[in-house]
Amino acid sequence: MPHKSGFVSIVGNPNVGKSTLSNLLVGERLSIITSKAQTTRHKIFGIVNEKDYQIIFSDTPGVLEPAYKLQESMLKYSKSALTEADIILFITDTIEKYGKNENFIKTVSTLNTPIFLIINKIDVSTQEELEKLVVFWKNILPSAEIFPISALKKFNTDNLFKRILELLPQSPPYFDKDALTDKPQRFFVSEIIREKILLYYQKEIPYSTEVEIEEFKEATQRVDIKAVIHVMRDSQKGIIIGHQGKALKKLGIEARKDIESFLDKKVNIQIFVKVSKDWRNKDKFLKNFGYEH
Repeated sequence: MPHKSGFVSIVGNPNVGKSTLSNLLVGERLSIITSKAQTTRHKIFGIVNEKDYQIIFSDTPGVLEPAYKLQESMLKYSKSALTEADIILFITDTIEKYGKNENFIKTVSTLNTPIFLIINKIDVSTQEELEKLVVFWKNILPSAEIFPISALKKFNTDNLFKRILELLPQSPPYFDKDALTDKPQRFFVSEIIREKILLYYQKEIPYSTEVEIEEFKEATQRVDIKAVIHVMRDSQKGIIIGHQGKALKKLGIEARKDIESFLDKKVNIQIFVKVSKDWRNKDKFLKNFGYEH
């Protein structure tokens, strides 16, 4: 049987369930998931390997109108995911209103690449509402195959996976057959810490922070990690640290638990907070943090 291999890009607006679906299709928790928009900032490959196929799923940031250079980089990831894809999963849901980022949808409609229009979160909708959405999206993207799903409830996702496999082109594998992702371990460590910031802090704080792993020393039984949380203002530094350092201590404890589970090793972690003024608009910082610009 010929080997199949290809790139499947998962794109759409913020908060429609891209990372939830990506993790489900890959079978591993690679992308962080929270209820806050703009949780995903990078393009993350999740690789599914079997004897006769390799699927490279690409989870991307939500499409948005950029307000600063970091968001420009995030939009570039989403746009590049369109050009490199063998199959595109454009995700919407039963909640969001049409009208956001119409230019991106118009770009999708001009592509010759197979497009699956995924209507997520059907578990919080009615049959009548879903039927209206199907008719609506058939008019917007007439060439797309429409898949109503619930990524959270794992409804119809097996059928989606089978259809992806059917359309996957014949090709040798692009990555080693034991590869799970294109990102190193220290990237996921920084994402785990950033996830805790998204969960434990409110308002603008999560969007004003970036996590840098300064040291990652791996021994047989233990990993020593030094992480720096970059913020934009002194007041934000105070909020991250909290009264008598309690907020930062809680963050470190919870992050360490998840990092130990991820690495399957004991972890010693030190977390510091540093003010890097207006880092979201400075090329030097963005490049250092691994963003394409």
